[in-house]
Amino acid sequence: MNILVTGNRGYIGCILTKLLLDRGYTVKGFDTDYYKGCELKKLDTNIQQINKDIRKVSKADLKGIDAIIHLAALSNDPLGELNQKLTYDINYVATIRLATLAKEIGIKRFVYSSSQSMYGVAKTDEELDEDTSEKNPITMYAKTKWDAECELKKLGDDDFTVVCFRPSTVFGVSPRLRCDIVYNNFIASAYTTGKIEVKSDGSPWRPVVHIRDVSNAFIAGIEAPEKLISNESFNVGINDGNFTVKQLAEAAQNVVKGSTIIYTGEHGSDARTYRVSFVKILSVLKEYYKPEWDLFRGGNEIVSFFDEIHFTEAMFRGRQCNRTLQLKYLMNEKKVNKKMYWMT
Repeated sequence: MNILVTGNRGYIGCILTKLLLDRGYTVKGFDTDYYKGCELKKLDTNIQQINKDIRKVSKADLKGIDAIIHLAALSNDPLGELNQKLTYDINYVATIRLATLAKEIGIKRFVYSSSQSMYGVAKTDEELDEDTSEKNPITMYAKTKWDAECELKKLGDDDFTVVCFRPSTVFGVSPRLRCDIVYNNFIASAYTTGKIEVKSDGSPWRPVVHIRDVSNAFIAGIEAPEKLISNESFNVGINDGNFTVKQLAEAAQNVVKGSTIIYTGEHGSDARTYRVSFVKILSVLKEYYKPEWDLFRGGNEIVSFFDEIHFTEAMFRGRQCNRTLQLKYLMNEKKVNKKMYWMT
């Protein structure tokens, strides 16, 4: 099977591509490569690559493809707020255009990387499920993900299978590591400074999932029977996969011995808090999605990676591991124009 992975050179895409190749799939990559030069370790996937903005995808780019895993996006709330119009054009308009072109040329499956941010600020006395829980998208990023899901499902039919996965906050090792996501951030801070800075009071809830588990969820979207996934959405996580920020900080402290936790409190109690149910994916896709990673195993993997690459505080705090800083650098240095297209 020939699979197109958009965003294949991002944090998750690097790992997903390798896992697909290991399973015998033929993979074509599609990525504008905003994070070129940010790798901490050489990308070890040798595939056919299209270096192109997702807004410019054409039918010719999709020739010979059987299925698409669509990761390409401005990939979190802070990035989404840099320019709301750009976020809308990249995350929503380009997504629907890609899916429409795919359907027109006969591609059979479209696996969409959505987001749990669409739940917004939610009550934490109950776990949010995919189908009945209220959606309360607050940021432009969250709104584009929810709107894209709704529109994609209108395209789904017997000949075009659409499935949407909503990952928890991801953690774990990747050649293009991100340290601007919570558990990676805590471990990187502990490793390089001996301190874990918690900017809230530690009470907000965060679902988290390992990068390899979330990659395997996307692969489940390729391998599971159409009847199980067609026009469905799945929260991606593990059993008992909801943690308070305090628990995540303590897990990082347990991995990086001798580190201390400091509560700065600058974000107060932090309104962004939610607990998510993973019953659907763990039951409906139990033969295809089998998560294997927990905080301790994943945390130790990160520390070993840091040892291997001689990770420093400058790397932790710099644009190499922080996506908003990298995009601001590209804009300030006029490497991209106001519409985020490459200048060369």
